[in-house]
Amino acid sequence: MVIKKWFKLNLCLVACFISAQTTRAQSYVPEWNDARIKIKPIVAIKAYAFDLKDVQLLESPFKKAMEVDAAYLLSINADRLLSGFRSHSGLKPKGKIYEGWESSGLAGHTLGHYLSAISMHYASTRDPEFLKRINYIVKELDECQVARKTGYVGAIPKEDTIWAEVSRGDIRSRGFDLNGGWSPWYTVHKVMAGLLDAYLYGNNTQALKISKGMADWTAETIKNLDDEKLQKMLLCEYGGMAETLANLYAINGDKKYLELSYKFYDKKILDPLSQKQDILPGKHSNTQIPKVIASARRYELTGDKKDKAIADFFWETIVNNHSYATGGNSNYEYLGEPRKLNEKLTENTTETCNTYNMLKLTRHLFAVEPSAMLMDYYEKALYNHILASQNHTNGMMCYFVPLRMGGTKHYSTPFDDFTCCVGSGMENHVKYNESIYFKGADGSLYINLFIPSVLNWTSKGLSVKQVNNFPASDHIAFTVNTKKTVAMAIRIRKPKWTGNATISINGKAQNAVTDEQGYFVLNRKWRNNDKIEFITPESLYTEAMPDNANRRAIFYGPVLLAGILGNTEPDPLKGVPVFVTSETDPNQWLQMVDKKQLTFRTVNISKPEEVTLMPFNETQNQYYSVYWDVFTPQAWVVQQKAYDEQKKKQQELEARTMDVLRIGEMQPERDHNFSGENATTGEDHQKKWRSTENGGYLQYDMKVDASVQNTLINTYWGMDNRGRRFDILIDGVKIASEDLNQYKESRFYDISYTLPIELTKGKQKVTVKLLPKKENSAGPVYGSRMVKTNL
Repeated sequence: MVIKKWFKLNLCLVACFISAQTTRAQSYVPEWNDARIKIKPIVAIKAYAFDLKDVQLLESPFKKAMEVDAAYLLSINADRLLSGFRSHSGLKPKGKIYEGWESSGLAGHTLGHYLSAISMHYASTRDPEFLKRINYIVKELDECQVARKTGYVGAIPKEDTIWAEVSRGDIRSRGFDLNGGWSPWYTVHKVMAGLLDAYLYGNNTQALKISKGMADWTAETIKNLDDEKLQKMLLCEYGGMAETLANLYAINGDKKYLELSYKFYDKKILDPLSQKQDILPGKHSNTQIPKVIASARRYELTGDKKDKAIADFFWETIVNNHSYATGGNSNYEYLGEPRKLNEKLTENTTETCNTYNMLKLTRHLFAVEPSAMLMDYYEKALYNHILASQNHTNGMMCYFVPLRMGGTKHYSTPFDDFTCCVGSGMENHVKYNESIYFKGADGSLYINLFIPSVLNWTSKGLSVKQVNNFPASDHIAFTVNTKKTVAMAIRIRKPKWTGNATISINGKAQNAVTDEQGYFVLNRKWRNNDKIEFITPESLYTEAMPDNANRRAIFYGPVLLAGILGNTEPDPLKGVPVFVTSETDPNQWLQMVDKKQLTFRTVNISKPEEVTLMPFNETQNQYYSVYWDVFTPQAWVVQQKAYDEQKKKQQELEARTMDVLRIGEMQPERDHNFSGENATTGEDHQKKWRSTENGGYLQYDMKVDASVQNTLINTYWGMDNRGRRFDILIDGVKIASEDLNQYKESRFYDISYTLPIELTKGKQKVTVKLLPKKENSAGPVYGSRMVKTNL
């Protein structure tokens, strides 16, 4: 999750934070009678989380993913993650700082995620090597805090200047930065959350002390900011600061931390959501989700119905209006118009951090109002985005999980990326055991997910073992073990995708019906070795794009299927196959090839060739599609010509494309060394733009092919654009002059500028500069693309 990318800035600090619970620091969900929490929830908690140590995974793809992730965590050198912390505290580093985001402005955020991940894995496994690492990192951070003498620790470039300016009310932000620093509060939160996890899972009280010191430093830093200055500061992504402070209040009972959490309340976003206004189109998704998690947590602690309204409406809006078949959301990190996803299938759909945070929010909502609907979404996102985001061979992770038809995944490298989604990915795959079971306030047991595991409910004096080969098999077996008879209800979620599920106890069929929450309720006196058999019939079904009923994804049970298109990019002239059939039942489209592996093959419907499908979460380096255009034979006759021509035109453009700059978006602009003078940014027509005011310039790098002629294509919007005359320079040489006032229609214009071949000879990239004429401005420009000239 994180807006993530633009100005160089290190980071790491830890500000306040600490929540009590063993279920997770990144988002504390209440546990039953948690003695570490002084402020108990005011609202009724109907379902409580189990401690991670109480749930052990058995053999399954989830356990494999956890083990691969754990091996990766052990390969990381803690001293290299701590390098900037020590140097910024005046101490000698013990290791060289890592590359990637750790060396480009967001230093420190990885340490926070890493500390959370190793803490959670220790809680689940009690592996002493992970505890050793927890204690070492905390000891080092304590040394840094002592050396600082302010309560703060961090590794952000120019951090002393940044925080001094913020403290005196000098606030500057263009949305991606705060006073020249790359999302500094965001990185503060990550370290704070990591320290909290070290306390909760590793029982490291020193970590709690460090967090409190950072909370007090936070209060001191922003104490003189009035509401206007605070709101201006909150234009820059600030992660889960509000939630962290609310959790600290819950732990030590000091209300000043609750009051401090409200200083991280973004009125521009949260007030409209509380009124059920969808103001999310055009917004950076992962910037918003942590704000809403904070509302969900505060509602538990205060009963503030405004916070509840925010959390409920946001979840419903994201899940119903902005999510893809994977359960993920966003394209290029941003949300578009509600239920308009058909044209937003790219290499940069569904940022993984978004779903990481949506699952946290779902857990909070479930605690207050348990429902199968919430866990239906949780299951969908867990199987089809989170599990699908990992390379199960080496543990590397996806920043985006691409949904472009004919796309492929791009994984991180072990030590050179450290993006936000690598950080959250470290956590994702060591906590698959956290939501399988919840304990009801009435003493019942919620079984939410069908992941092989053993629950040890010590206070209840029983354990439940879940064994299955789900989803390859629809038979799920539970064994209850108890030393004495236990009277209680076991609630088993009826999945949205199943048909007539059946339940038997000790071989005897049960006349089970679902309750209002969507759970089968088995209420009886349980004895040792009682056995439950739960059969959830699975079949193929489809899910259509909300704005295109003929573009469909195919599921088998909870699992999204991907059509495998080979190990190389699909031929642009052939494109991705389409399905042509009169059948509406997908069970007639596919034939099971291997039940154990859940592979299928199309049957006389795919054009131009048949396709093999497999679970999307098992794809790695193949090219694939999860969405399919489905036509009746009659519609295909009409559509084929126009469809092929349009597809060919776009694919030919993509094939000729050397580089694309997504204007106004943090990481793409950083990747292209974007800079400017008197530069402004904004958003219209669902696209971001850049322009200048009173002269100035816009400048960025673009890749070229030195062996051919290249053409620059800029995108503009037609309107009354007087005073928008500017030159286009390539490496300082003017190649064209532009006057945007000539484009009058209310639509996008893609304007081409051919580069003289001598300007690209022997080069791999060039610098593009938009330089205004006298008393004019450059732009707005909505995008820039470099292509091989179509001669």
